[in-house]
Amino acid sequence: MKRPAALVALAIAVISAVLTALLVAPVPARAAYGVRIEVLSSPRPDFVSDGNALIGITGRNLANLVVELNGHDVTKAFTRTADRLVGLVRGLTLGLNTVSAGEARLGITNHPRSGPMLAGPHETPYICGTAGFSTLAKVKLGPATGPNCSVPTRVDYLYRSTTDRSLKVLPATKPADLATTTTSDGRRVPYVVRVETGVINRSIYEYAVLHDRAEGVPSAVRPPSGWNGRLLYTFGGGCPGGWYQQGSNTGGIDDDVLLGRGYAVASSSLNVFGVNCNGVLAAETMAMTREHIVESIGVPRQTIGWGCSGGSYQVFQIADNYPGLLDGIMASCVFPEVGFATLHTITDALLLNHYFESADGWTDTAKRAVAGFGKVGAIANLAGAGRRIDPRVYCPEQLPVEQRYDSVANPGGARCDVYDHQVNIWGKSAAGVLRRPLDNVGIQYGLAALNAGKITAAQFVDLNRAVGGFDADANFVPGRTTADARAVGTAYRTGQLINGGGGLASTPIIDYRQYLDELPNGDIHLMFHSFSLRERLVKANGDAGNHVMLVQPGESTSGFNSRNPVVLKALNALDDWMDAIDADSAPGSSHARVIRNKPPSLVEACWTPQGTKIAEKQVNGIGTTRCNTLYPVWPAPRQVAGASVANDVIKCRLRPLSPSDYRTALTPAQWSALRQAFPRGVCNWTAPGAGQQRPGGAWPTF
Repeated sequence: MKRPAALVALAIAVISAVLTALLVAPVPARAAYGVRIEVLSSPRPDFVSDGNALIGITGRNLANLVVELNGHDVTKAFTRTADRLVGLVRGLTLGLNTVSAGEARLGITNHPRSGPMLAGPHETPYICGTAGFSTLAKVKLGPATGPNCSVPTRVDYLYRSTTDRSLKVLPATKPADLATTTTSDGRRVPYVVRVETGVINRSIYEYAVLHDRAEGVPSAVRPPSGWNGRLLYTFGGGCPGGWYQQGSNTGGIDDDVLLGRGYAVASSSLNVFGVNCNGVLAAETMAMTREHIVESIGVPRQTIGWGCSGGSYQVFQIADNYPGLLDGIMASCVFPEVGFATLHTITDALLLNHYFESADGWTDTAKRAVAGFGKVGAIANLAGAGRRIDPRVYCPEQLPVEQRYDSVANPGGARCDVYDHQVNIWGKSAAGVLRRPLDNVGIQYGLAALNAGKITAAQFVDLNRAVGGFDADANFVPGRTTADARAVGTAYRTGQLINGGGGLASTPIIDYRQYLDELPNGDIHLMFHSFSLRERLVKANGDAGNHVMLVQPGESTSGFNSRNPVVLKALNALDDWMDAIDADSAPGSSHARVIRNKPPSLVEACWTPQGTKIAEKQVNGIGTTRCNTLYPVWPAPRQVAGASVANDVIKCRLRPLSPSDYRTALTPAQWSALRQAFPRGVCNWTAPGAGQQRPGGAWPTF
């Protein structure tokens, strides 16, 4: 019997996957020499790039060991350190390679320097940004000189001036205004900074670290002279416009405090969400960039993720889904992720704003009661951000107009929205339609406001009858938006909606927030998102003891910087926390280890506008503690509709309409209108969401 082609292909794929897994699995061989081989530059040997890998070998009789790559002797690449052999092995071929030492074998899968490795096929069109990129030496990288927007890698030596604290190009002789600095491990060194800039994964990366040029070129076995051993990776914010471009900026590496304390500070342009609003591509870029840095200067004691807003999206997704890349998190303006925590809130605001623009009889107080926000102006404010699902609104200026999507003039053009930018994650149907995980079927907008007497039954019914949803181009339509079931499953299974039970379970998290909920026109950086993250950690792990919240008053997100005493003190505590975890070899889970090693001095707190510290556990609510009296945790539209603060239900399960939902009697006409608005029922928020499930495993690829 002839088998269907799809079945044959599936069988071949399964067999191939099994064989590959057997080949690439690390072999902790204990053979004749008790030798173990491991990749030091990447958390996993199946995700190595650029033809290089930093290898560590432990065991007995290492002096007599012969190391081979694919049968070729590479022993000379290795140097004996205190406890192992370490070597940068070059010349890996694309695909599977084998490193052997004695009777030990390790399979290593190598990927191109230009990617992809995790995120799937490259996006096109793709506009290079090297011509507009300025290095810390104030030199333009210039136009791309090779494929994939590449340019030659450059190294600059700069120094911090005592006159104005700026970084200047280091001359051949020691300048009179050369500053010195004391690193976090107590060494006094010249404030000379080595800066490397180049392109990896079609992304412009840069990193800086204290290193005296007279010490020669650093390496994995001769680390930079002023390095404190920690790598701090910065992640930039944004999202709208974050597609089809390489970008011409990173999350920033010129931080006087961090560099002066000896941190290696790194970032990359595709780790700015305003350039690339795709968490998987961000993880891929960070993994490949970190790998290169480790191969260049050595294995860091720990790697810290540092980001605000769109930067917080990245640190949580990377830590949870790709464990081993980040050891600690300093995040501000926190959201759990862009695709759900943020998009649920801003697309609901977009629908509500559209409804209120033409509805009669609604006071600002009633509108705010439905939305939940602290200020009525937040509805329109967040509605503008909601247009990031519209393929026509947020095209980056670098993308030529003639290449952009137009439903009539250019239907095959580049669609400038968050879902199309993530097409490798969501996929398309057989008909070529993008699968979207966006849904508002069954949501009773304003339910809590109705039951609190803040809106009338007539207003509640009309709102839910007319609020509608979006079509594929984000046009307003009368019907509610229905999520694609396969996309919903993908979101949960691959951690696109953060679960909190992966790598985050064993990661120290400091959640610092400048309170912005009550700015005159509101703000997208709403405080409830921190409690969404906390609730997910509790659901996944039983507690959120590794999540520490610190809250200060603010007027913008600019307060998240190393010059802020609260932030710097928290960073110092994070360093101590990670060191204690590393030193702890007692029995217990990795989650228990991170909880028991939290420094006693690191306690949750808020600060009054006058600067007085109030040390107390941060609690979701309004007026129930001293801190949430000062800084109320206003809800979002779905919470007003009955959803949990966890905000982790993509598509709710439905139940029949029930009079018990409403504290106000409804007329027969209103009941009829509600049945028309909810023909299949309303959300049952007490049940798990449709398709809700735990992630399928670490390091998902697309």
